[in-house]
Amino acid sequence: MSSKAKHKRVPDPSPTRLRLATATAAAAALTGGLFVAGATTASAATTEVAASDADFNNDGYADLAVSASHAYVNGKANAGQIGVVYGGAATTKKVVLSQNSPGVPGTAETGDYFGADSAYGDFDGDGYDDLLVGAPTEDVGSDKDGGTAAILWGSANGLTSGTTVADPRPTAHDGFGGPVEAGDFDGDGRTDLAIASNDKDTIDILSGGFSRTSGAAKRAVLKVPVISDTGAGVWNLHSGDANHDGKDDLIVNGYAKDNATNANFWLPGTSSGPSTSGSVRLPTGVITDLGDTDSDGYDDIVVGNYWSASGGKENSGAVYVIHGTPSGPDTAGRTTFTQNVAGVPGSSETGDNFGTEVDLGDVNGDGHLDLVVGAPGEDLTGGTNTGAAWVLYGKADGTGITAQGSLFLDQNTAGVANDNEKNDWFGADVHIDDLNADGRGELYIGTPGENGNGAVYPVNIKADGTLSAAASGIYTSTFGISATGTPHLGANFTD
Repeated sequence: MSSKAKHKRVPDPSPTRLRLATATAAAAALTGGLFVAGATTASAATTEVAASDADFNNDGYADLAVSASHAYVNGKANAGQIGVVYGGAATTKKVVLSQNSPGVPGTAETGDYFGADSAYGDFDGDGYDDLLVGAPTEDVGSDKDGGTAAILWGSANGLTSGTTVADPRPTAHDGFGGPVEAGDFDGDGRTDLAIASNDKDTIDILSGGFSRTSGAAKRAVLKVPVISDTGAGVWNLHSGDANHDGKDDLIVNGYAKDNATNANFWLPGTSSGPSTSGSVRLPTGVITDLGDTDSDGYDDIVVGNYWSASGGKENSGAVYVIHGTPSGPDTAGRTTFTQNVAGVPGSSETGDNFGTEVDLGDVNGDGHLDLVVGAPGEDLTGGTNTGAAWVLYGKADGTGITAQGSLFLDQNTAGVANDNEKNDWFGADVHIDDLNADGRGELYIGTPGENGNGAVYPVNIKADGTLSAAASGIYTSTFGISATGTPHLGANFTD
């Protein structure tokens, strides 16, 4: 069984996707000191972090990491930063890191896009979660846009030092560190890393345990033969245990050779790591989460297809839940959600981009996974692309996600800070995390267009389904991120 239900996202051709700068100029268009964070005063003995929540200081409270990969750092455009919110019982500590932060490898430079993608896990087995951060257009020596990745190590004081993950094949591709993912792909109890580039069909698998000085014990190259190797490559990586064999599977999203469009593939985990043997092709879309939605012990795969033409409306969007089985994902028995499904507020309209991002978590504390869906292209009072999000609850009997009783959210909803405005892109990313350890995951909604800078809006859903009073938004000023240019804070959460 997978220890984490996690997800990552990477860019694609939609102008509303602000996710990740890639190694090519066309894809790139789509898209502070390593602070020592003080431990909170709460005792870990009285709290417990869910398996799917990062805890960088091992204090029993989940921590949140969110990117601003387009941020200026010391005047360097698109150098990139990541903001970290350390959880606690009542108050939280917010800090920001870049490649100019003490302990972080490298130097902040124009166009690095540090934080474009990230993943977490306890990579060295010391009890503290660590953070893997990609900078896919970092110039490495004379290798322009070669890309790099760094592990920022967790400690009692949070993220305090880092180690470069060297590209083992720098002449083979650009954009190393674009999509990244973590999981136990070989079932040995140690966290492995999968690192790809956006322009090739190969993925580097690092496994066997990590040392802060010597890096990964083992390295292997996984070639996905149906993914393009001519400049489009792998967009997204994801992990989970869809066949419940104790080894995380690798979900690969990219540009397919056979029909020049998006393609998704499930690669089963094996004792030697993820394998293309026995792979399953998944429905078109961008894989955005895995989790056991129907309580049968098998992780289900949630695919957001924001360009789906639901009801004939181009780019209106759809979300598919593909159930896990002993033999892997059951693509024939998938469940589909759109705004035209009874119980989901609204209706499918051109350009809504419903399903741009999704996340699974328990927002009402009933012990069942709920599904949050973002639609940053939704036009509402306030203008075009104001954006919206929905909560589709897990059924009371734990047998799956239902559209009935779905909750609609925008910035004009009582319990959500601020107001709808044109081009906010509210819902461009969505994330559930229980930072106060009360048993109910708070919903964090990325709004990368807010005032041109971006923001994150926390939403707290009570056990009865009503919303708590609106919490303060998290802005570039909250972290100390420069508002120069368009930082796009909230475009990507670490999951």
